[in-house]
Amino acid sequence: MKTLLLDNYDSFTYNLFHLIAAVRGDEPLVIANDQFVLEEIRTLPIDSVVISPGPGRPERVRDFGICRQVLLELDLPQLGVCLGHQGLAHTFGGTLAPAPQPVHGQLSAILHDHPPLFAGIPQGFAGVRYHSLLVVPPLPDCLEPIAWTQEGLLMGLHHRHRPLWGIQFHPESVCSEYGEILVRNFTAHIPPKVQVPVPELPWRTPNPPRSTGPQIQWHRLDRCPDAEAVFAGLFASAPYAFWLDSSAAQGEARFSYMGAASAVVQYWAQGSELWLKRGSHQEKRRQRLFDFLREHPPHPVHPALPFAFTGGWVGYLGYEFKRDCLGISSPNSPHPDAVLLEADRFLVFDHHREALYLVALGSEAETASWFAQVQDQLNQSAPLPPVQPAAPGGEFPFHLRRSRAVYLRDIEVCLDAIRAGESYELCLTNQVLGPPVADSFSCYRVLRRLNPAPYAAFLRLDDFSLLSSSPEQFLRIDAAGQVSSRPIKGTRARGATPAADRHLRQSLAQSVKDRAENLMITDLLRHDLGRVCRTGSIRVPVLMEVETYASCHQLVSAICGQLRPDLHALDCIRAAFPGGSMTGAPKLRSLELLDQLEGGPRGPYSGALGFIGFDGRIELSIIIRTAVCSGAGTSIGAGGAIVAHSNPEEELAELLLKASPLVQALTRAQTGKRVVSPAQIV
Repeated sequence: MKTLLLDNYDSFTYNLFHLIAAVRGDEPLVIANDQFVLEEIRTLPIDSVVISPGPGRPERVRDFGICRQVLLELDLPQLGVCLGHQGLAHTFGGTLAPAPQPVHGQLSAILHDHPPLFAGIPQGFAGVRYHSLLVVPPLPDCLEPIAWTQEGLLMGLHHRHRPLWGIQFHPESVCSEYGEILVRNFTAHIPPKVQVPVPELPWRTPNPPRSTGPQIQWHRLDRCPDAEAVFAGLFASAPYAFWLDSSAAQGEARFSYMGAASAVVQYWAQGSELWLKRGSHQEKRRQRLFDFLREHPPHPVHPALPFAFTGGWVGYLGYEFKRDCLGISSPNSPHPDAVLLEADRFLVFDHHREALYLVALGSEAETASWFAQVQDQLNQSAPLPPVQPAAPGGEFPFHLRRSRAVYLRDIEVCLDAIRAGESYELCLTNQVLGPPVADSFSCYRVLRRLNPAPYAAFLRLDDFSLLSSSPEQFLRIDAAGQVSSRPIKGTRARGATPAADRHLRQSLAQSVKDRAENLMITDLLRHDLGRVCRTGSIRVPVLMEVETYASCHQLVSAICGQLRPDLHALDCIRAAFPGGSMTGAPKLRSLELLDQLEGGPRGPYSGALGFIGFDGRIELSIIIRTAVCSGAGTSIGAGGAIVAHSNPEEELAELLLKASPLVQALTRAQTGKRVVSPAQIV
């Protein structure tokens, strides 16, 4: 028999899933709150119920679904968490009210007086809270209070006559204490029953059998020529070309990849419209992008090569690709929702070993002429002269798509939604718009010097280009199926002096608001990866540590897990896209609110950029600190996480800070001007 986990469309449900599985030694059954009717739930092989957190209010059927009926009519031990706790109170006559202040991603000392649920848990243990509403006295006679904050706010309930409990805090959060003990105490109330076989749920499809795929040929050169000159000489004139550029070549940023496309896929999620271009051949399909990618025969990992990309697809998934991953309708972007370049001839720069690899897929006979041609061109390569401004001394003005006043108003709307319990955190964004640039590659050359980043990239995509200086990893999956994500939440500018820089770094490390932002997204990523990773494999090896980059300090966490063997890397992308650091939590409700507020597409910004290898390995960054340049103009996405403690003016200043390196680089490339103030963005 299993625990039924009722999901209120929350972004922490699978953290509860892994916690319950760790305690019971068996995975719970997960169903959405509108997926089954009560009669169907009664037929499930379950002996207990956990009701998840979620957005909204338990009075609304849209938010609480079948949960109220389950509480009233299902005679099993039940535990409600957050919204589930509030729903328990409301179902039996309790009252909800706004909390004295919304608390999201913050810890409180929890006091308790109920040994059955809190046995072995000390007084004042740390519990993470995510809520804007609160159960308030007086309670109906059938409910008793069992836990409080030090200020006397109600944190736990018990039904006096039935095995029903509710807790307002989140035992599944990475920062909560004694969550496993609490769940074990709850499961102690499950009566022993005869075990019955549980049918497998038909919602996971095994990977297709691996094929041998094409041969990988490579040459290693024990020299590392100037990367800008190499790209300019070999690939810059191609209509579709890529440079995944570890321009901050420290730490894990060891390898850079560049090449031109042998084939191009453009995809629009609305209508599942896919265009495939290979040479002079063009084909239009009605097919989802990931279904197309699964058709490509995988090739095995080559153990002799030290780098992760050995051929595959390079490009981006735009923010509006969320339509495919979450089923959410989105405004139409002026650019495709995804563009992927097939890379079967490319160069790899090893910055640590000062070496260059030439890599090609095919037989020795098929690839020999390409190797010879590239080596001839490399022998003629010389460093490029400095970028000369396209219009010296001219103007290159930028403005916000939604004015400062409108953006400040939108922040207030976000704060109202958070106070109403609709979201814990909303990652609100805007677009900084400018004129077309004369030459996007020249602009990128300036950007990579001004703001080097471990996930920098230049994509030339025929009639538009992406110039990225992203510091943030979205997803990495290695040959063994190890998954990692490194969300960034929390930003400070660099200081003008070493002392000022240290002060800013320390203020970020100690900021209650920034740590709350980061914790929320860390818990969200644990949930997203938990949907596709082995039970018990999710870890957080880095939690809220400050990392320093050329233009700012960032608060970073790292989440890891082991991909389930019956799933593909594409399943992991689907489970986590868009990256939680660009959405907020709960993800689904937050995205709906953001689409209403932002009033237009984000385009490539907030999506993912990198490679999807033929061998199943992937590495994708979050598309931030990125300019999209086309003949129609230039767009730079920027924004920030709105939480209960956000100050609207400070949030606007953070947006301008994040856009500033791009604005400065493009302005310098166009006009030669070296100082651009964020105040100049009107």
